[in-house]
Amino acid sequence: MGTDDRWFAWRISAFFGALFLVYGTSLPYLPVLLDARGLTAAEIGMVSSVPLIARLLLTPLIAIHADRHGDHRLVVIALSAIGVGMLVLLWGARGFWPILLCATVFLVAIQSIMPLIETIAMAGVSRGGHDYGRMRLWGSATFILITFAGAALIDWQGSDVIVGLLMIGAVSTLCAALALPRPARQLSTDVNKQRVAGSGLNLAAASALISSRPLLLFLLAAGAAQSAHAVFYAFGVLHWRTTGVSASWIGLLWSIGVVAEIALFWWSKQVLARIRVVDLIVIGAAVSLFRWSMMALDPPLSALFALQVLHGLTYGASHLGAMHYIQARVPQGQAGTAQALYSTVTAGIGMGLAMLFAGFAYQRYGGLSYLGMAVLAGVSLGAALALRRSTPKVTAVPVRSNHPE
Repeated sequence: MGTDDRWFAWRISAFFGALFLVYGTSLPYLPVLLDARGLTAAEIGMVSSVPLIARLLLTPLIAIHADRHGDHRLVVIALSAIGVGMLVLLWGARGFWPILLCATVFLVAIQSIMPLIETIAMAGVSRGGHDYGRMRLWGSATFILITFAGAALIDWQGSDVIVGLLMIGAVSTLCAALALPRPARQLSTDVNKQRVAGSGLNLAAASALISSRPLLLFLLAAGAAQSAHAVFYAFGVLHWRTTGVSASWIGLLWSIGVVAEIALFWWSKQVLARIRVVDLIVIGAAVSLFRWSMMALDPPLSALFALQVLHGLTYGASHLGAMHYIQARVPQGQAGTAQALYSTVTAGIGMGLAMLFAGFAYQRYGGLSYLGMAVLAGVSLGAALALRRSTPKVTAVPVRSNHPE
């Protein structure tokens, strides 16, 4: 099935929607579940960070296998099934070590899906003329739905409902994975199979891929920008609760941030036609520096709404710029591994270390720990500006053709 198939965008959109049911529950509310099960702030930070660190090895290996195999869909299905199995075990897990084990396997599996589905989606952008932003925004839309509904359900039924919400999302993700489009060319000859297998990266080539200075600057800029969200992701809800913000307001605050993200994705083609890809990363870093500096001051509820709107830039602009930067600079046959390297270096190393810092810093300093995130945003801004000076103009790659994938 080719990327120009009229159902391609719908299938990818449905998968993003299902996957973000899981993300929209786990990001804001998994710490609440862990807190209810008696874990300390430092232990919550470890449960949040260990899966990210485990991905340093596992996610690139998974992606290399998917690139060499030539069918990212099958790998996505397997990871989705593992996620469902681990949630069954997490449902009854008690105590730090059982929870850490179940949560780590679950989060590694479900988070390793993202670079693979991004690869499938961006293939549709390059070859089929599909709009990445408008496929991806359905993930953000379901993120809003589950974060807003989740806050009300937790307030009504208690923290145990979180595992149930995760299960609904994980089962939906598995069903959507089964419906993903198959690779267009099912090559059967040994020669063609060998050619497909050789088209992906091996470990040596993966190392060479990140050896250039511009790409290293890109990974630092994008990684630090995303990692600067660590305190917000791990302790944002808990901190708002300690300052007296109600569950319904918390759900609305999360939703506003994602609405801003959706707006950027909806008009992404128009934005990319006017703004350099690297400039999107610069903008995201600069706004991030301002956002986290203000959050450290424990602003009033009215100011929190304004700061949440900035999520459309601190996350959305950085992510959109990163996806199109990879598309512009990495051959399609290596895209899965390149996406995994980006995800591993940024969400693994950067976010893993930032989560560890967040756990210990929040336990000691509370909301002032956002200042550490402002420092990370400053690092991102410096790297993004250096990247801008050292690379030629990089814009979104125009559609090359409408031939099948």
